[in-house]
Amino acid sequence: MKEQPIGIFDSGVGGLTVAHAIKQILPGENLVYFGDTAHLPYGDKSADSIRSYSRRITEFLLENNSKVVLVACNSASSSAFDSLQKEFGGRTIMIDVIDPVVEYLRTRNFSKIGVIGTKRTISSGTYEKKVKESSPATGVVSLATPLLVPMIEEGFIYDDISNAIIRTYLSDSSLSGIEALVLGCTHYPIIKNQINKFFNFNVEVIDSARIVSSLLRDTLEKNNLLNNSLKVRDQFFVSDYTTYFEKIARMFFEAEINLKKADIWG
Repeated sequence: MKEQPIGIFDSGVGGLTVAHAIKQILPGENLVYFGDTAHLPYGDKSADSIRSYSRRITEFLLENNSKVVLVACNSASSSAFDSLQKEFGGRTIMIDVIDPVVEYLRTRNFSKIGVIGTKRTISSGTYEKKVKESSPATGVVSLATPLLVPMIEEGFIYDDISNAIIRTYLSDSSLSGIEALVLGCTHYPIIKNQINKFFNFNVEVIDSARIVSSLLRDTLEKNNLLNNSLKVRDQFFVSDYTTYFEKIARMFFEAEINLKKADIWG
């Protein structure tokens, strides 16, 4: 069981931010990553579609013997995690990327926070509902930022185009006076530096990667599933091959990666 991999999935490259954080604190773990590039972005898909995609991907990760399945996508976490937990929770450990962030916010006592994410994540109201339940005194404002995922997936980062889009979104008056900004999409840490610069580093920018990785480590320790292998074999699957996915993966992992196309929808 210890040597079995950690399964991770996202709609595209965003979950690589979580996978990278996991490798930093758990270097002896094997990873199996699935990027559903054929269906990205999830943010403009229906909840039923996201649940259908997520269910099949979870099955695929279990077919690859995953000891944990980490839903490294906020849209899937908000729309599909409860149904995944109900169906697969008896077979594997399920972890999402929203609940750990909500728990972190509970410890910080912010008076006002902002949440940015895809249309699906924001329209679900999941962050607002859960933060209100966990931290009633914290005001929450949510803003859909649908252009950010396709912008990142197309490679528009650190340039005038991305800066203009980021500036337009973050200038929204609803975000005035926030003490923290939750990056409610695992793609967004790729542009975290630009977001920090917009706020002149005066707002705490919270991404789920580190928070979720710490929870994962604690969960593996609790269940005696920590692996400290010196011979690690990570696998990366995509439902549709893109050169940008491979480029970003190599940037994060600084090595040749084992990237394969997996048509799991047949």
